[in-house]
Amino acid sequence: MKTISIFSRPAAVTLSTDMHYDFCKLKPLSPKEAQEEDLLLESITWPETPPLSFPLSLEKTSDPDHSTFTILPKRGGGQWRIGDKLEVMINMKDFQGRPKKFGGDVLLARLHNPTIGAGVAGEVVDHLNGSYTAVFLLLWKGSAQVTLVHPSEAVMELRRLNREHPDRIFFKSVFQSGSVTETTTCNICLRPTQKSLCNFTDLHTGEPWFCYKPDNLSCDYKRQSFSLFYSPQQKEGTIFFSSWKMLHCCVLAIQHFLGHHSLKGKVVHMYGDSTIRQWFEHLTATLPDLKEFDLNSEKQAGPFMALNFTHNIMVKYCCHGPPLRSTTVPAIEMHYIANELDNMVGGSKTVVVLGIWAHFATFPLEFYIRRMLSIRRAVVRLLSRAPDTLVVIRTGNPKSLTCFLHSSTNSDWYTLQQLKVLKAIFKGLNVHLVNAWEMVIAHHLPQELHPQPPIIKNMINVLLSTATP
Repeated sequence: MKTISIFSRPAAVTLSTDMHYDFCKLKPLSPKEAQEEDLLLESITWPETPPLSFPLSLEKTSDPDHSTFTILPKRGGGQWRIGDKLEVMINMKDFQGRPKKFGGDVLLARLHNPTIGAGVAGEVVDHLNGSYTAVFLLLWKGSAQVTLVHPSEAVMELRRLNREHPDRIFFKSVFQSGSVTETTTCNICLRPTQKSLCNFTDLHTGEPWFCYKPDNLSCDYKRQSFSLFYSPQQKEGTIFFSSWKMLHCCVLAIQHFLGHHSLKGKVVHMYGDSTIRQWFEHLTATLPDLKEFDLNSEKQAGPFMALNFTHNIMVKYCCHGPPLRSTTVPAIEMHYIANELDNMVGGSKTVVVLGIWAHFATFPLEFYIRRMLSIRRAVVRLLSRAPDTLVVIRTGNPKSLTCFLHSSTNSDWYTLQQLKVLKAIFKGLNVHLVNAWEMVIAHHLPQELHPQPPIIKNMINVLLSTATP
């Protein structure tokens, strides 16, 4: 089983210029906000890899087949017992068997026991010298797996792609007036051309969004949006070993709560991407008498609404505002989450579920940070006027990386960086995080962008247990 990603550099790319700032300028922040952004970026600093020589040789990158692991002796000696911590030393080597001298590889550790249906995520410590320690708490006998998702060299390429080519996914919008339609390119930032720009920056949140102006129509006739994909191959590897099992902070054996009891008399507002739409679909498929009301919405983007009159339950889903990679979506249905929260009364009968991550992977992390800071400010305002409102946030999760397109646009490294930022931004607030990252790592099912139903069920059980009076 291979999960190592190596990137070939596109032919016509300038190697070291920071093109991101040349055409994609960030809005100035207040001194306080700028300091917070700097601290967030500093907190997720990834180990630097020595400058790469081009053409890049695969032989010099991390190879799981040549890498080794060693179970370290128990601290204090003796045999391991339930409750002890098992430490495994991982020494990374390249394809020629030479030890790596620096860190920065993306490694995921998990332990699962299919026989008893339990699994948890492990902790990996980077020693910055080519060696790593995986730490597991011994709770029962079983097996463990450490996966090399990206070698450190690939991380540098992923970072370069986001800074030099944040527009490598092309978004399109349709402008229509009567029988006249025109389609133009849109994005958070656009490269300068002879065309004029339509500025659709949100007046309340300040979230940027621009389109090239149509040749014959005004900017007022923007009707719908959709996106096209482009991204420039990848190889993949896994390190396996046998040991015990661990429990980190994510337990999959969660007590099941009846949805009707948990949500009785409540309105559940779900905002986010398709991984939150999965929650809506699961609830409507599994809760008796929760019936979807047909709004004639586009299947992928919504909006959707489901009702249960017997128990006075309403569940609603709306996709978040751009950027959004989807099929055609009416522009009027793309809502910025902060605006939605500011228009909400809130209270003990209100549940807010948020999930926003996958569609920001191709942009420099500053854009994700600013979107989440905007949402945090709205959450603070909501909880200030209605402190008994329940706010639940779903984190991103690892995915299957089967080709270069997936790796360069949905890399787990991007998601891991977002996860760290998300935790830091909402730390100390009265919000509940559903750690989808660890829940997916821990599960024996394959990792996918849209986790399989048993994993979604575990997430919903967390939601329902949180919502239980």
